[in-house]
Amino acid sequence: MLGLGIESTAHTFSCAVIEKKGNKGKILSDVKKIYRPANGEGIHPREASRHHIENSASVLSECLREAKTTIKEMDLVSYAAGPGLGPCLRVGAVVARSLASFYKIPIYPVNHAIGHIELGKLLTGARNPLVLLVSGGHTMLLAFLNKQWRVFGETLDITLGQLLDQFGRSIGFASPCGKDIEELASTSSNYVTLPYSVKGNDVSFSGLLSATKSAAKKSKVDACYSLQETAFAMISEAVERALSFTCKRELMIVGGVAANKRLSEMLQDVCKRHKCKFFVVPLRYAGDCGSQICWTGLLESQVKNGVLLKDTFVTQSWRLDSVKVNY
Repeated sequence: MLGLGIESTAHTFSCAVIEKKGNKGKILSDVKKIYRPANGEGIHPREASRHHIENSASVLSECLREAKTTIKEMDLVSYAAGPGLGPCLRVGAVVARSLASFYKIPIYPVNHAIGHIELGKLLTGARNPLVLLVSGGHTMLLAFLNKQWRVFGETLDITLGQLLDQFGRSIGFASPCGKDIEELASTSSNYVTLPYSVKGNDVSFSGLLSATKSAAKKSKVDACYSLQETAFAMISEAVERALSFTCKRELMIVGGVAANKRLSEMLQDVCKRHKCKFFVVPLRYAGDCGSQICWTGLLESQVKNGVLLKDTFVTQSWRLDSVKVNY
């Protein structure tokens, strides 16, 4: 079975083709174009959607060419229906509806966050993990129970990705800023005391952001190092508590911030203490990509035959713990 997946929730427009045989999936192609705002600026939804419109045709064509297939050979098309930026979500939905309507292909709306998790499980081999989802739109600790992902901890204000991006923009970087902050942080070992806020199993980053901006006035390098050490330690504490509570024997980290090596180092130490296997999604697929949407659509096709075009939708705030997972 061949599926086409379309991702357009924020700064990335991506298309991917995956071949599914039984419970296994093979990524035949994954092509993306990323909207890059000016240094010091964040994502402007309307400009990002315009970027997606301008690049959608070329990304789709290249994706099919790399997979050595055609749209007529697709058994289904899936698209990211949320959560995300409204104007960006609508671009992917329109492309998916157009293809489904013209070529008579079943269409599947997919939750972007669940896409991160399902692709992570496919690529890492994790079976029943505690999931740490860390990206620009999510900071959540999740475990699967009774056909739904249950939240065992999350951010009370901004996400880990937003923390890094907002601080990065304040010192002149362009979104996404995580990689630039990680590179600067690696050149320092001078820790500056910053607010540490863990409440139960939830975290709060807004006070940390304000304090780090002030610290950056003295040293940007030390501020980057201290920001990572503090934020990641907070996450690690919440993960350790969730592992104790759920008794999981696997931890899987997915989302754009999963690419950060220092975060993985800290979480590996947690897993060693709990005799728990550690899985991290491969760097190429840590960020938003069409593969996460495509694979989830293929999984959903096991239990339903798509939705009617009139029932396709986009939802900017679509929590993954509200979605029934029946496959």
